[in-house]
Amino acid sequence: MRGNIAQLMQQAQRMQENVQRAQEELAKIEVTGNAGGGMVSVTLTGRMECRKVRIDPSVMSDAEMAEDLIAAAFNDAVNKVNAESQSKMSAATAGMPLPPGMKMPF
Repeated sequence: MRGNIAQLMQQAQRMQENVQRAQEELAKIEVTGNAGGGMVSVTLTGRMECRKVRIDPSVMSDAEMAEDLIAAAFNDAVNKVNAESQSKMSAATAGMPLPPGMKMPF
């Protein structure tokens, strides 16, 4: 019994180190979301910080369309960051039995 607990603690320590490493890697990535066939693009970091917004000048003549495209590009970028985060966290917790539906990081 004691060996099982020690082994579980070692696995938890390795998982914590892997999660921390994955979080550091995520902080360094940048993803770009697009909308309107590339007329609007938004670049976010893995920490959801906006780095860049590019808007084609032709979009500026219609404010409502510009607003919609900016929102769509931002949402596209957020979805890409979330997908990348899920992928890295899944790899970081591989081999560690987690309850179904539990998401990392906690």
